[in-house]
Amino acid sequence: MFDRSLAWRLPAAALSAACFATLAQAQAPGPRSFFSVSPVFEEADLDSGGDFRVGGVILRGGTSTGFGEGNRIGVTLNYDYLDYSFDDPVAFGGVAPWKVLQRYGFGVPLSFALEDGWSVGVSPQMDWFRENGAQTSDALVWGATFTALKRFEGGNVLGLGLAAFSGIEQNKFFPFPIVNWRFSPRWRLVNPLAAGPTGPAGLELDYLADGGWSIGVGAAWRSARYRLSQNGPVPNGIGEISGAPIFLRVSRDFERALTLNLYAGVVAGGQIRIENPNGQKIAEEDFDISPILGANLTFRF
Repeated sequence: MFDRSLAWRLPAAALSAACFATLAQAQAPGPRSFFSVSPVFEEADLDSGGDFRVGGVILRGGTSTGFGEGNRIGVTLNYDYLDYSFDDPVAFGGVAPWKVLQRYGFGVPLSFALEDGWSVGVSPQMDWFRENGAQTSDALVWGATFTALKRFEGGNVLGLGLAAFSGIEQNKFFPFPIVNWRFSPRWRLVNPLAAGPTGPAGLELDYLADGGWSIGVGAAWRSARYRLSQNGPVPNGIGEISGAPIFLRVSRDFERALTLNLYAGVVAGGQIRIENPNGQKIAEEDFDISPILGANLTFRF
C-alpha cells in the first residue's frame, strides 16, 4: 500500500504496482493482465491512551495491451475493505473516530515510446475513499500521475514522475523517482509501491535467491484521507491516517503466472487526524511504532 493506513495496504499495493509496471513496460504488443488479493492486519497503541486494530482485504486488478510500436494502454481496478476496532481512544473522547473504511476506483495508464529508449506516460485515476455511511459524492479523489523514463541496455530503467490529485478538501502534488535497476544477477533496486492519491512510490532492495525465492527490504511514506459517515461522531467529517511503513518481504514464484508474497514490518511516525467537513482540524493523535503483517497472492495471465 499500502499512509499510516498503508500499514495494512502495503502488501497489495506493492504487488499490484509491481505487476502493472511490468505490464506497462512490456515490449510485446499483446494483452497482459494481473489480479492480486491480500489479507492484512495491523494493531497499534495510541499515545494518549487506547489502541486500535485493523484487518481487511485488498484487491487489485489490471490489464494492458499494445497499440502502435511500443505504446500501451490499460486499466487498473482498486478495492480495499478495512475494518477498524478502537479501544478507549482518549484523544477522541473515548469514541471510535471511524469503523469500516472502503476504497474503490480505477485508473487508465497510457505509455508512449519515444526514441533512444525513452518513454512517457500518463495515468488518470479516480477513487472514492469513504467510511460506510458517508456520502459517495463527497468522497471522490481524482488526478493523474505523469512519468518520463529511460530504458537502458539490459532492461534497467530510471525516470521521474509527478503526481497531482485533488479531493476530500485537499490538493496533493509530489515528484517521485522511478527505479528498476539490477546491480548484478541477484541484486536490484525497485519501486515497490505505485505513486498515487495515497503518496509517492517507495524504494525496495531485492535479492534473488535460488529456487524461485526472493527477499526484499523497503520503506515508503503514505497518507490516506476518508470521508466519514454522516451518522458518526463527526458527521461528514474527514479522517486521515498516515505513516512510514518499513517492511521485509519474502516471495516465492511457483510458476510464471503465480507469486506468493509474505510481508512483516512496522509503521513508524503513525498519526490519526480528524477534521470537520471543511478540512479544519478537530483532533490529532500519534500512535506508537506498530507491527504490520500481510500476505499477497498475485496471478498474471
